[in-house]
Amino acid sequence: MSYCIGDNIISPLGETTELNYQAVMAGRSALSRYESQWQLPEPFTASLFTDEQWSGLMIEGMTRFESIVARSAQKAIQETNIDVASPRTVFILGTTKANIDLLQHGQPVPEEVHPGVAARRVARWLGFTNTPLVACNACISGVAAIALAHRLLEADYYDVALVVGADVQNRFTVSGFQSLKAVSQEPCRPFDLERLGLNLGESAATIVLQREQPSQTDAIAIEACAVRNDAFHVSSPSKNGEGAFRALQAIHAPEASERLAFINAHGTATMFNDQMESVAIERAGLNHVPVNGLKGYYGHTMGAAGVLETVISIQALKHHVVLGTRGFGERGVSGKIQLSAAHLSDDSHKPAFVKMISGFGGGNAALLVSECGSIPPSLSKEGCNCSPFREPGRHHHVLITPEKVVVDGVQIETTGTGAALLTEIYKTEVGDYPKFFKMDPLARLAFVATELLLKAEGGERFVDGDDRAVVLFNATSSIAADRDYVASIDGDEGFYPSPSVFVYTLPNLSVGEIAMRNHYHGETSFYILPERDDALIYQVQQASLLDPSTKSMITGWIDYRDDDHFVAELYILKRDEQ
Repeated sequence: MSYCIGDNIISPLGETTELNYQAVMAGRSALSRYESQWQLPEPFTASLFTDEQWSGLMIEGMTRFESIVARSAQKAIQETNIDVASPRTVFILGTTKANIDLLQHGQPVPEEVHPGVAARRVARWLGFTNTPLVACNACISGVAAIALAHRLLEADYYDVALVVGADVQNRFTVSGFQSLKAVSQEPCRPFDLERLGLNLGESAATIVLQREQPSQTDAIAIEACAVRNDAFHVSSPSKNGEGAFRALQAIHAPEASERLAFINAHGTATMFNDQMESVAIERAGLNHVPVNGLKGYYGHTMGAAGVLETVISIQALKHHVVLGTRGFGERGVSGKIQLSAAHLSDDSHKPAFVKMISGFGGGNAALLVSECGSIPPSLSKEGCNCSPFREPGRHHHVLITPEKVVVDGVQIETTGTGAALLTEIYKTEVGDYPKFFKMDPLARLAFVATELLLKAEGGERFVDGDDRAVVLFNATSSIAADRDYVASIDGDEGFYPSPSVFVYTLPNLSVGEIAMRNHYHGETSFYILPERDDALIYQVQQASLLDPSTKSMITGWIDYRDDDHFVAELYILKRDEQ
């Protein structure tokens, strides 16, 4: 169990949680139509900060992204008076692309482009002494960051976790979503019959969690969390909502259904996401619970969405309100879920809600958030509702560099080097998965390293269950794919954004590819650090094993800077239960 002791939202609707909540209650939206923004050829509707707002948010020496992260975190720290310098306090950032607007075609890569470096710059400005963690799991990054914080607190590594979800919009992100034909030029209409696509947005939102239960009678707790994979497609959700359904089951949402005031869905207003969510909710037996979405107020704020929407939903829970879904008119999904454009009063004062979210790479995540007094005594006392386990053991080991391949201490004879080495491994050791050639270099590296690892393991490959996780770490995110995509949008004449390149600018697609290949429906997560830190990696791995479904994980360090500088060091951790 972890407990919410503070929060903040900075968005175009306001710079405090209260201002944002009141704006939503008043039905105000920050969505506006933009023509020729960032010299993009197509108009789009989005929620963006004005120049005047940016002038008040910017911090000297910081980027736009870093400034809003720091401002939101600072406001939450002031509200809670936590000790950021304590070794028992951790800073976790959820983001998709961080400072990607600093990356320029043909220019050296600025250090701040790497999300872990950006997080460290903010952490130092705020006064943190611990190394920050970045959850980079596409659109579920914010909820994934909350889930990581929750687990690290339950594992007793920290007493307090400050979680910020943030992203800013720019030519890179907007053109990418436009290339996927996912962007609506009009205000979005989540779950509606006439929905045409998503609107993007920018924001930073912070939530502060602690291990110790507060004395306040109205305290809010993160009761349960889960991350699950569709194992279906890297950019399209499973038609039967498999990953979302499994995430809802894992947080015991069906059992808690009578306590649920509402489900706050992802609700992007894209054709397939909304349909998938409705099916997953109905499959979980939750179609009697009111469902809402907040994209009509904020747009899709990417890495910020999970934190922002959780914080707003906490306010709604406290005020006994089921917020309306702005833009919704007539249900246009097959799942028979309960939706309303208007705000409704929760006269029965139900004490809990579910936050669910999904994203590219097959990722799905869910939180069960409750008033402390409503939590069943067994869960409240136990904290972690999972089997005790001994120290997990490492099983098998694969090391790949541009010059060599080593499996369980034995070097494999190869002729190629650099990028050609990965193709050689694929052809000699795999050969039956031609999608390999569509992957970006990071995903290719993760794929062949995992294939060698599973071959060494020698067991049944296709688990088709929740019991194996894939949790990877690096320092440079998806920089190789990022450079390729920036080249595709350089200037006006060379502007040709590729959807197949854009999707791989999300590093978690590497874990998604592994899940698809092996039918893994368990947790898939990607974390970024300023540099490799094995002690911190160990903490995250241990915390991830708190998920009672996870019996083993493919994990380790995987970084691909360019064709001559990469490394994969992967192994299998297995939980030895007592």
